[in-house]
Amino acid sequence: MRYRPFGRSGAAVSNLTLSLGFEALSRGPAEVKELIYSALEAGINAYRLETADPVLAEVVGQALSHIERKLVCVSLAMGRGDGRRGHERDFTAEGMTGAIDRALHVSGLGWIDLALLEEPAEDELPQASLNALKALRSTGRVRLLGVAGDGEVMDAYVSTGAFDVLATPYHVNSDWRVRNRIRTAREQDMAIFAYDYFPDSLNTAKKAAASDQEQKRGWFGFGGKKKEGPLATAGTFAFLHQTPHWDAESICLGYALTEPSISSVVIHADDAARLTALSEITERDMPPGLAAQIEMARVSAKAA
Repeated sequence: MRYRPFGRSGAAVSNLTLSLGFEALSRGPAEVKELIYSALEAGINAYRLETADPVLAEVVGQALSHIERKLVCVSLAMGRGDGRRGHERDFTAEGMTGAIDRALHVSGLGWIDLALLEEPAEDELPQASLNALKALRSTGRVRLLGVAGDGEVMDAYVSTGAFDVLATPYHVNSDWRVRNRIRTAREQDMAIFAYDYFPDSLNTAKKAAASDQEQKRGWFGFGGKKKEGPLATAGTFAFLHQTPHWDAESICLGYALTEPSISSVVIHADDAARLTALSEITERDMPPGLAAQIEMARVSAKAA
Protein backbone atom coordinates (compact mmCIF):
# COMPACT_ATOMS: atom_id res chain seq x y z
CA MET A 1 0.00 0.00 0.00
CA ARG A 2 1.13 3.52 -0.74
CA TYR A 3 0.17 6.71 1.07
CA ARG A 4 -0.40 10.31 0.12
CA PRO A 5 -0.79 13.58 2.03
CA PHE A 6 -4.33 14.19 3.24
CA GLY A 7 -4.74 17.83 2.28
CA ARG A 8 -3.88 20.40 4.92
CA SER A 9 -4.49 17.95 7.77
CA GLY A 10 -0.83 16.93 7.77
CA ALA A 11 -1.84 13.26 7.91
CA ALA A 12 -1.09 10.51 5.41
CA VAL A 13 -3.92 8.47 3.94
CA SER A 14 -3.75 5.17 2.08
CA ASN A 15 -4.29 5.19 -1.68
CA LEU A 16 -7.48 3.22 -1.08
CA THR A 17 -10.42 3.98 1.19
CA LEU A 18 -12.72 1.11 2.17
CA SER A 19 -16.40 2.07 1.99
CA LEU A 20 -18.79 0.34 4.40
CA GLY A 21 -22.57 0.54 4.49
CA PHE A 22 -25.82 -1.39 4.79
CA GLU A 23 -24.68 -4.00 2.26
CA ALA A 24 -21.61 -4.85 4.33
CA LEU A 25 -23.60 -4.75 7.57
CA SER A 26 -26.22 -7.12 6.16
CA ARG A 27 -23.62 -9.90 6.23
CA GLY A 28 -23.32 -9.47 9.99
CA PRO A 29 -21.07 -7.51 12.38
CA ALA A 30 -18.49 -10.31 12.51
CA GLU A 31 -18.04 -10.19 8.72
CA VAL A 32 -17.60 -6.42 8.79
CA LYS A 33 -14.92 -6.71 11.44
CA GLU A 34 -13.08 -9.42 9.51
CA LEU A 35 -13.17 -7.25 6.39
CA ILE A 36 -11.70 -4.31 8.31
CA TYR A 37 -8.99 -6.54 9.79
CA SER A 38 -8.09 -7.68 6.26
CA ALA A 39 -7.98 -4.05 5.13
CA LEU A 40 -5.66 -3.14 7.99
CA GLU A 41 -3.37 -6.03 7.06
CA ALA A 42 -3.32 -4.70 3.48
CA GLY A 43 -2.24 -1.29 4.79
CA ILE A 44 -5.55 0.53 4.32
CA ASN A 45 -5.96 3.20 6.98
CA ALA A 46 -8.97 5.08 5.53
CA TYR A 47 -12.59 4.01 6.10
CA ARG A 48 -15.82 5.57 4.89
CA LEU A 49 -19.10 4.99 6.67
CA GLU A 50 -21.81 5.31 4.02
CA THR A 51 -24.42 6.07 6.66
CA ALA A 52 -24.56 7.37 10.23
CA ASP A 53 -26.30 4.17 11.35
CA PRO A 54 -25.20 3.68 15.01
CA VAL A 55 -24.87 -0.09 14.52
CA LEU A 56 -22.37 0.39 11.70
CA ALA A 57 -20.48 3.03 13.69
CA GLU A 58 -20.27 0.71 16.70
CA VAL A 59 -18.92 -2.20 14.64
CA VAL A 60 -16.32 -0.04 12.92
CA GLY A 61 -15.28 1.49 16.24
CA GLN A 62 -14.82 -1.94 17.78
CA ALA A 63 -12.75 -3.17 14.83
CA LEU A 64 -10.46 -0.13 15.00
CA SER A 65 -10.23 0.00 18.79
CA HIS A 66 -6.86 -1.80 18.84
CA ILE A 67 -5.26 0.72 16.46
CA GLU A 68 -3.82 4.02 17.61
CA ARG A 69 -6.58 6.43 16.69
CA LYS A 70 -4.45 8.98 14.89
CA LEU A 71 -3.20 6.31 12.49
CA VAL A 72 -6.60 5.78 10.86
CA CYS A 73 -8.90 8.13 8.98
CA VAL A 74 -12.66 7.66 9.40
CA SER A 75 -15.13 9.61 7.28
CA LEU A 76 -18.85 9.74 7.89
CA ALA A 77 -21.43 10.39 5.16
CA MET A 78 -23.86 13.16 6.07
CA GLY A 79 -27.31 13.80 4.66
CA ARG A 80 -28.31 10.17 4.20
CA GLY A 81 -29.81 9.84 7.67
CA ASP A 82 -28.75 7.30 10.27
CA GLY A 83 -31.12 4.43 9.58
CA ARG A 84 -33.65 5.58 12.18
CA ARG A 85 -36.02 6.80 9.44
CA GLY A 86 -34.89 4.68 6.53
CA HIS A 87 -32.82 6.58 3.97
CA GLU A 88 -34.50 9.94 4.45
CA ARG A 89 -32.16 12.77 3.54
CA ASP A 90 -31.41 15.17 6.37
CA PHE A 91 -29.08 18.15 6.09
CA THR A 92 -30.58 20.04 9.03
CA ALA A 93 -28.25 21.29 11.76
CA GLU A 94 -30.05 19.19 14.37
CA GLY A 95 -30.08 16.07 12.22
CA MET A 96 -26.38 16.15 11.32
CA THR A 97 -25.23 17.14 14.80
CA GLY A 98 -27.30 14.37 16.34
CA ALA A 99 -26.00 11.80 13.85
CA ILE A 100 -22.38 12.69 14.58
CA ASP A 101 -22.90 12.68 18.35
CA ARG A 102 -24.57 9.26 18.24
CA ALA A 103 -21.86 7.83 16.01
CA LEU A 104 -19.14 9.09 18.34
CA HIS A 105 -20.94 7.83 21.43
CA VAL A 106 -21.40 4.24 20.23
CA SER A 107 -18.12 3.92 18.33
CA GLY A 108 -15.72 5.28 20.91
CA LEU A 109 -13.67 6.77 18.06
CA GLY A 110 -13.19 10.07 19.86
CA TRP A 111 -13.58 12.13 16.70
CA ILE A 112 -14.64 11.89 13.07
CA ASP A 113 -11.82 12.76 10.69
CA LEU A 114 -14.13 13.83 7.88
CA ALA A 115 -17.81 14.74 7.82
CA LEU A 116 -18.70 14.29 4.16
CA LEU A 117 -21.91 15.84 2.84
CA GLU A 118 -23.37 13.49 0.24
CA GLU A 119 -24.56 15.26 -2.91
CA PRO A 120 -26.36 18.22 -1.33
CA ALA A 121 -28.56 20.06 -3.81
CA GLU A 122 -28.28 23.80 -4.19
CA ASP A 123 -31.12 24.43 -1.74
CA GLU A 124 -30.52 21.52 0.67
CA LEU A 125 -27.78 22.99 2.85
CA PRO A 126 -28.92 26.01 4.89
CA GLN A 127 -26.36 28.32 6.45
CA ALA A 128 -27.41 27.14 9.92
CA SER A 129 -26.34 23.60 9.04
CA LEU A 130 -22.96 24.73 7.77
CA ASN A 131 -22.48 26.79 10.93
CA ALA A 132 -23.30 23.74 13.04
CA LEU A 133 -20.69 21.67 11.21
CA LYS A 134 -18.10 24.40 11.65
CA ALA A 135 -18.89 24.44 15.38
CA LEU A 136 -18.31 20.67 15.53
CA ARG A 137 -15.00 21.20 13.76
CA SER A 138 -13.96 23.92 16.19
CA THR A 139 -14.61 21.59 19.16
CA GLY A 140 -12.60 18.75 17.62
CA ARG A 141 -15.48 16.29 17.27
CA VAL A 142 -15.02 16.64 13.54
CA ARG A 143 -11.61 17.36 12.06
CA LEU A 144 -12.48 18.18 8.43
CA LEU A 145 -15.56 19.06 6.38
CA GLY A 146 -16.12 17.74 2.87
CA VAL A 147 -18.65 17.69 0.07
CA ALA A 148 -19.27 14.82 -2.34
CA GLY A 149 -21.08 14.72 -5.63
CA ASP A 150 -21.22 15.57 -9.30
CA GLY A 151 -22.92 18.27 -11.30
CA GLU A 152 -22.52 22.01 -11.57
CA VAL A 153 -23.65 22.66 -8.00
CA MET A 154 -20.36 21.16 -6.81
CA ASP A 155 -18.51 24.07 -8.39
CA ALA A 156 -20.48 26.44 -6.17
CA TYR A 157 -19.69 24.43 -3.04
CA VAL A 158 -16.00 24.27 -3.91
CA SER A 159 -15.88 28.02 -4.51
CA THR A 160 -17.23 28.83 -1.03
CA GLY A 161 -13.95 27.86 0.63
CA ALA A 162 -15.98 26.29 3.46
CA PHE A 163 -14.84 22.74 2.81
CA ASP A 164 -11.56 20.92 3.28
CA VAL A 165 -12.27 17.92 1.04
CA LEU A 166 -13.91 17.24 -2.31
CA ALA A 167 -15.12 13.73 -3.13
CA THR A 168 -15.88 13.30 -6.81
CA PRO A 169 -16.49 10.60 -9.41
CA TYR A 170 -13.33 10.15 -11.47
CA HIS A 171 -12.61 7.60 -14.18
CA VAL A 172 -10.95 7.18 -17.57
CA ASN A 173 -13.77 8.99 -19.36
CA SER A 174 -14.35 11.86 -16.93
CA ASP A 175 -15.04 15.06 -18.82
CA TRP A 176 -13.30 18.40 -18.59
CA ARG A 177 -15.78 19.73 -16.01
CA VAL A 178 -14.73 17.11 -13.46
CA ARG A 179 -11.04 17.61 -14.22
CA ASN A 180 -11.38 21.37 -13.93
CA ARG A 181 -13.26 20.99 -10.61
CA ILE A 182 -10.43 18.85 -9.25
CA ARG A 183 -7.87 21.43 -10.33
CA THR A 184 -9.85 24.25 -8.72
CA ALA A 185 -10.18 22.28 -5.48
CA ARG A 186 -6.46 21.61 -5.36
CA GLU A 187 -5.73 25.30 -5.92
CA GLN A 188 -7.78 25.92 -2.78
CA ASP A 189 -5.70 23.33 -0.92
CA MET A 190 -8.58 20.86 -0.68
CA ALA A 191 -7.91 17.14 -0.47
CA ILE A 192 -9.51 15.01 -3.19
CA PHE A 193 -11.22 11.65 -2.75
CA ALA A 194 -12.29 9.82 -5.92
CA TYR A 195 -15.12 7.31 -6.26
CA ASP A 196 -16.98 5.56 -9.10
CA TYR A 197 -13.65 4.83 -10.79
CA PHE A 198 -15.22 1.93 -12.73
CA PRO A 199 -18.65 3.12 -13.94
CA ASP A 200 -21.26 0.79 -15.35
CA SER A 201 -20.71 2.28 -18.82
CA LEU A 202 -17.30 0.55 -18.94
CA ASN A 203 -17.94 -2.73 -17.14
CA THR A 204 -18.29 -4.90 -20.26
CA ALA A 205 -16.45 -4.95 -23.58
CA LYS A 206 -19.69 -4.17 -25.43
CA LYS A 207 -20.48 -1.12 -23.30
CA ALA A 208 -16.89 0.10 -23.44
CA ALA A 209 -16.96 -0.09 -27.25
CA ALA A 210 -20.29 1.70 -27.58
CA SER A 211 -18.88 5.22 -27.77
CA ASP A 212 -20.58 8.14 -29.48
CA GLN A 213 -18.16 7.72 -32.34
CA GLU A 214 -19.63 4.36 -33.32
CA GLN A 215 -23.17 5.69 -33.28
CA LYS A 216 -22.42 8.82 -35.30
CA ARG A 217 -24.77 9.28 -38.24
CA GLY A 218 -25.45 11.80 -40.99
CA TRP A 219 -28.25 14.34 -41.24
CA PHE A 220 -31.65 13.02 -40.07
CA GLY A 221 -30.03 9.69 -39.13
CA PHE A 222 -29.03 8.74 -42.70
CA GLY A 223 -25.64 8.18 -44.23
CA GLY A 224 -23.85 6.87 -41.14
CA LYS A 225 -21.85 3.67 -41.36
CA LYS A 226 -20.99 1.45 -38.48
CA LYS A 227 -17.34 0.44 -38.47
CA GLU A 228 -16.56 -3.21 -38.96
CA GLY A 229 -13.51 -5.45 -38.86
CA PRO A 230 -10.40 -5.21 -36.66
CA LEU A 231 -10.73 -1.43 -36.41
CA ALA A 232 -14.36 -1.54 -35.28
CA THR A 233 -13.45 -0.59 -31.73
CA ALA A 234 -10.71 1.89 -32.58
CA GLY A 235 -11.10 5.10 -30.63
CA THR A 236 -13.21 3.43 -27.94
CA PHE A 237 -12.50 1.98 -24.50
CA ALA A 238 -12.87 -1.64 -25.66
CA PHE A 239 -9.15 -2.15 -25.09
CA LEU A 240 -9.85 -2.07 -21.35
CA HIS A 241 -11.10 -5.64 -21.74
CA GLN A 242 -8.34 -6.73 -24.11
CA THR A 243 -5.14 -5.86 -22.23
CA PRO A 244 -3.06 -8.94 -21.29
CA HIS A 245 -2.69 -9.60 -17.55
CA TRP A 246 -5.04 -6.73 -16.67
CA ASP A 247 -8.80 -6.67 -16.23
CA ALA A 248 -10.85 -3.57 -16.96
CA GLU A 249 -11.51 -2.65 -13.33
CA SER A 250 -7.82 -2.90 -12.46
CA ILE A 251 -6.90 -0.60 -15.34
CA CYS A 252 -9.52 1.94 -14.29
CA LEU A 253 -8.35 1.84 -10.67
CA GLY A 254 -4.72 2.11 -11.74
CA TYR A 255 -5.59 5.10 -13.92
CA ALA A 256 -7.35 6.91 -11.05
CA LEU A 257 -4.28 6.33 -8.90
CA THR A 258 -2.06 8.06 -11.48
CA GLU A 259 -3.81 11.39 -10.82
CA PRO A 260 -1.47 13.12 -8.32
CA SER A 261 -4.21 15.41 -7.01
CA ILE A 262 -6.20 12.47 -5.64
CA SER A 263 -5.43 11.52 -2.06
CA SER A 264 -7.43 8.29 -2.02
CA VAL A 265 -9.79 6.22 -4.18
CA VAL A 266 -12.93 4.80 -2.57
CA ILE A 267 -13.45 1.06 -3.11
CA HIS A 268 -16.10 -1.52 -2.21
CA ALA A 269 -15.21 -5.08 -1.30
CA ASP A 270 -17.43 -7.98 -0.27
CA ASP A 271 -14.66 -10.21 0.99
CA ALA A 272 -10.96 -10.41 1.78
CA ALA A 273 -10.07 -11.88 -1.62
CA ARG A 274 -11.46 -8.94 -3.56
CA LEU A 275 -9.94 -6.52 -1.07
CA THR A 276 -6.52 -8.09 -1.54
CA ALA A 277 -6.83 -8.01 -5.32
CA LEU A 278 -7.70 -4.31 -5.33
CA SER A 279 -4.94 -3.51 -2.84
CA GLU A 280 -2.34 -5.13 -5.08
CA ILE A 281 -3.17 -2.68 -7.87
CA THR A 282 -1.61 0.14 -5.85
CA GLU A 283 1.79 -1.54 -6.27
CA ARG A 284 1.51 -2.17 -10.01
CA ASP A 285 2.62 0.14 -12.79
CA MET A 286 0.33 0.47 -15.77
CA PRO A 287 1.60 -1.14 -19.00
CA PRO A 288 3.60 1.17 -21.30
CA GLY A 289 1.40 3.02 -23.74
CA LEU A 290 -1.84 2.32 -21.89
CA ALA A 291 -2.17 5.87 -20.59
CA ALA A 292 -1.84 7.15 -24.16
CA GLN A 293 -4.56 4.73 -25.32
CA ILE A 294 -6.86 6.01 -22.62
CA GLU A 295 -6.31 9.63 -23.63
CA MET A 296 -6.84 8.88 -27.31
CA ALA A 297 -10.08 7.02 -26.56
CA ARG A 298 -11.28 9.80 -24.27
CA VAL A 299 -10.58 12.56 -26.81
CA SER A 300 -12.09 10.50 -29.62
CA ALA A 301 -15.27 9.82 -27.64
CA LYS A 302 -15.72 13.51 -26.80
CA ALA A 303 -15.11 14.59 -30.41
CA ALA A 304 -17.62 12.11 -31.85
